[in-house]
Amino acid sequence: MLDAWLCNPIVLVIFLVIGILALVYGADGLVEGASGLAKRLGMSDLIIGLTVVAFGTSMPEFVVNMVSISEGSTDLAITNVLGSNIINTLVILGMTALVYPVASQKRSRDFDIPLSIIAGVIVFATVKVTSPFGEESRGISRMGGIILLLMFIYFLYNTFRHAKDHPDEQQPDEVKPMSTGKSVLFIILGISGLVLGGELVVKSAVKVAHDMGVSEAVIGLTIVALGTSLPELATSVVAAFKKNSDIALGNVIGSNIFNVFFILGTSAVIRPLPAYNGIELDAWVATLGSILVWLFVKTNHERKVQRWAGALLLVVYGVYLTYRLMNV
Repeated sequence: MLDAWLCNPIVLVIFLVIGILALVYGADGLVEGASGLAKRLGMSDLIIGLTVVAFGTSMPEFVVNMVSISEGSTDLAITNVLGSNIINTLVILGMTALVYPVASQKRSRDFDIPLSIIAGVIVFATVKVTSPFGEESRGISRMGGIILLLMFIYFLYNTFRHAKDHPDEQQPDEVKPMSTGKSVLFIILGISGLVLGGELVVKSAVKVAHDMGVSEAVIGLTIVALGTSLPELATSVVAAFKKNSDIALGNVIGSNIFNVFFILGTSAVIRPLPAYNGIELDAWVATLGSILVWLFVKTNHERKVQRWAGALLLVVYGVYLTYRLMNV
């Protein structure tokens, strides 16, 4: 029934927009309900922020990947992650810095940003390494997925240890407790929105790719990646207007780490992800974004991504996108 509706171009666009909105609001509802329930059960704001909120904001990418794998659209699963990371770093941080210079914390400069660089390098490397499981020689194999998940466990361990050893550096949002019934309702509605949104986005994106005569990879890098990055975009820009831009940097880099280590790792373990044409370039640009941000915050005394640096990030994205679209 859904496939028949998608034959109408207008309906196709409407479904794609509805799917993206369902993903965004579904993730928001899930985070609010789960956070309220966790607070009612006695969890601290800090732990809630490091677990429920962190996982919840990455749910749009996660759900899209799970649906993509079930539909056999493995190109979409990879480009959803790499495209989101590219947009997070080059576009979202670039726009945020233009509004207000993005400050950085020592933790981000010394651990998070370097780890996001390593994440991109690992993706690039796994594409080049032949899997011992007899899977695709080029792509992210199950072994590659296991490596990514092990890195995610290390990231979680280090993050919790740092939060415990340096409680004064943490700035958790105040979470209000919520009644059990209301929490469960929010969680159910959130999950329902994510499932509906993921189904609509993946089917619509695949149909758009076929109708336009372009690869699913290109649609994943652009439309889908931008849609699933909307929560980070909204959070970062609002933080910049409130002059709390250090929050923006933490959100973006944290999301990039989650996307690669957890989402891409889980996806590859469930189903090996064969390489597509251009994967090396996409992995390299995702890595380059983190390298540029690290250089920006390490080479000036204020430890900020200044407005000129934000403009440069946007220029780099423009050049990359133009080249990518001209070589589909």
